[in-house]
Amino acid sequence: MASTRIADHLGRVLGGRYRLLAPIGTGASAHVFLADDVRLRRRVAVKILHPALADDEAFLRRFRAEARAAAALNHPHVMAVFDWGEEADGPYLVSEYLGGGSLRAVLDRGRRLSPSQALMVGLEAGKALAYAHGRGLVHRDIKPANLLFDEEGRLRIADFGLARALAEAAWTEPVGAVLGTARYASPEQVKGVPVDGKADVYSLAVVLVEAVTGRVPFAAETTVATLVGRLDTPLEAPPELGPLGPVVARAGRPDPTERLDAMSFAAALQAVAPELPAPEPLALAGPATFDLNHLAALEGDPTDLGNVPKAVAQEKQPFEADVTVTDMSVAAPPDEAVTRATPTVTETIDEPAPTGVIARPESGSRRAARRAERAEVTAVLTSRKGARRRRWPWVVLLMVALLGGGGAGAYLLIGEQVPSHPLPDVTQRDRATAEGALRAVRFEVAVEEQFIDATVPGIVTDQRPKAGVDGKGRPIALKEGDRVTLIVSKGPPPTPIPDLTDLTEAKAKAEIEKVGHVLGDVEKPYDETVAAGVVMDWAPKGTSPPKGAKVSLKVSAGPAPRTVPTLAGRTYESAVAALEAIGLRAARAPDQYNADDDTKGKVVIASPTQGATVKRGDVITMTVSAGRPEVPSVNGLTVAEAEAKLATVGLKLDGKYGPTGGKVFLSTPIPGTKVTPGSSVDVFIL
Repeated sequence: MASTRIADHLGRVLGGRYRLLAPIGTGASAHVFLADDVRLRRRVAVKILHPALADDEAFLRRFRAEARAAAALNHPHVMAVFDWGEEADGPYLVSEYLGGGSLRAVLDRGRRLSPSQALMVGLEAGKALAYAHGRGLVHRDIKPANLLFDEEGRLRIADFGLARALAEAAWTEPVGAVLGTARYASPEQVKGVPVDGKADVYSLAVVLVEAVTGRVPFAAETTVATLVGRLDTPLEAPPELGPLGPVVARAGRPDPTERLDAMSFAAALQAVAPELPAPEPLALAGPATFDLNHLAALEGDPTDLGNVPKAVAQEKQPFEADVTVTDMSVAAPPDEAVTRATPTVTETIDEPAPTGVIARPESGSRRAARRAERAEVTAVLTSRKGARRRRWPWVVLLMVALLGGGGAGAYLLIGEQVPSHPLPDVTQRDRATAEGALRAVRFEVAVEEQFIDATVPGIVTDQRPKAGVDGKGRPIALKEGDRVTLIVSKGPPPTPIPDLTDLTEAKAKAEIEKVGHVLGDVEKPYDETVAAGVVMDWAPKGTSPPKGAKVSLKVSAGPAPRTVPTLAGRTYESAVAALEAIGLRAARAPDQYNADDDTKGKVVIASPTQGATVKRGDVITMTVSAGRPEVPSVNGLTVAEAEAKLATVGLKLDGKYGPTGGKVFLSTPIPGTKVTPGSSVDVFIL
C-alpha cells in the first residue's frame, strides 16, 4: 500500500459504520486511522491491512480466528477490539482509540524511563500477558509501538493475534525480515520453532532495556546480525536498570525453559518494587495531530440517507416549476353538453304556458288529473246553469212570498244558497301552504303564533276547528267565509343560557341540559391560569336562544406542557434559572465523578432528560460533575484502610502485591493522578 494512498482513505466509511477521519500511524502491513463509529457516536482506531492480503485465503482464515480471539480478551491492560471486517481492498480491525500515544513515540522524542517508570510498564504489561497466555493467545510482536497508553497513563497492549495471522501469510517487511520486529524477537522466533508465551516475555525484557537506556540489546547494523547475536547469548541487564536488572536478565534467557513466564515476571517485578522510589507520571506523547480543516470538511454522516444532497434538490426545481395548474374548470363531455343545451320535448302540453314560463313536459298521470279537474269544473258549471234555468218559477213564487208573506222566509232562502266545503287538515304544514289551502275554498284564516317545545318555527301545530268526520262519519265541512284559526309554532320557547363560570365540564353539561339546551362543541386550549377541566368561556352567552340550542364550551386543558431544555454543560445555578423560567422546579442529586475533568461543577445528567415533555411544576433532578477523581495517598495504611479511602472518591483497589497484613508503601497510579471514575489502583505492601 503506497503511502500516497493514505489520503484516499480519508472520508471512507467501512462496513457502513466506521468513517475514517485522520491517519494516526502507518507501517509496512497496515495504516491506522482515527475513525468515527457513526452508529455509537464514538471515536475508534481502525487498522486497514495491506490490499495484497485481501486475496490470501490462509491469512484471511487466520485473521478471522485471531480477531475473534482478540475481541474476547477483557483486561484493563489489553487494548479492546470492538469489531473487524473485510472490504474489497483488504481486511480491517476496529479497536478503542487511546489518546496517550505509544511507548515508541515517547522514546522517539528522546525521553527515557526511570527504573520506577519501567517497573510500572513492565508490571502492567506482564499482567496483561499473563492474562492472554492463560487463554492460549500469544502476541508474538511485543515492541514499543504496540505498548499504548490512555490519557491517564494506563498501559494497553495492542495487536494481539495479528502477528500470527501475518506470519501465516508469509508476510515480510520491505527488507525481508520476518514479521515480529527483528530487534525485539526472541531466539526461538529467530529459529522458526513453535513459540509460547515466554517469547513475549523475552521481547518485553528487551523493550524495558531500551526504555531505560535508549539502546536495544544485540542491535547490529543488519537484521541478520541482530538476530544471530541473540541466538545463544543471554540478555545482560545494564546497570541503569538498578533493582530491575536481575528480573530482566532472568526474562532474557535464550533457553525458554530457563526463562520467566509472564506471571512469574510480574511477581518478580512486584518483589523489587519496595527498592525503588515512587514513579513520576509518564511524559506521554499524547494524541496524534490531526488536520482540523479536513475534519471540518467531513462533518455529516455519509451513511445517513435522510438528507437529499443540495445539488440534487436544485436539479429537481426546474421540473417541479413546470407543473403549474392554470385552469381549475372541468369541461362536460360533448354529448352531455349538447343534451343540456337542447332538451327534447316528446309529449304534447295541453295548455299553453304562461308568458315567460318555460314549458316542461308532463307525465301521463299528471295530465289525466288535470283533465279530470277540468271535467269536474265543467260539470259544476253546467249543473249551475241548469239549476238556474229550473229555478225561475221558484223566483216568481219567492217574489210573491216576499211581497205578501214577510222578510223572514226570504232571509232563510238566501242564506241557504252559500256553498260548503270539507275542512282540510293543514297541521304539520308550513304556514304559507296551510293558508293557501284554506283560502282556496274561501275560508277566512286567522293565525296565532306560539312558542312550543320540540317544534320547528313556522309549522302549523294545530287548527280550530279541527278537520275530521262528524258523528255520522261525514267529513266536517265549513261554509265559504267561515274562519279557521291556525296555531303556528314560533319554535321552542327562549331559554336563558345559565352562568357556567368556574364550573367543571361535567357540571356545565348538567346545567345546560337542565334548562333544555344541549352540549355542543368543546374546545380545550392550554391556559396558564385556569385549572385543567374548568370552563373558561361558552357560546352563546348572555342570550336566550330557543330551548334545545347547542351551547359550545371552551374548557381549559391546564398549563401547556414543557420541554426539558438542554442542561448538560451548565452550572447548577444556571440550570435552575433556566428551569424556573419555564415553570419547572429543580432538584440536585449527589454529585458524581466524571471522566471529563472539564465538566467539573457542571450538570452532566438530568432526569427527565433533555427534550422530554413534562407538566408545569414538575421536578427535574440534576447531577453535577465532580470532575475526575484524584488518586489519594494510601501510603502507611493497611489494605482495608486503603480500600476504604479509595472508595470515598469512587476508586477501587485492584492488585495487592506484598505480604498479607502489611502496610502500603507504594500505589499506582501515584497519588494526585486524575483518573477515570471507577478506576482501579494497585498497591504494594511491606
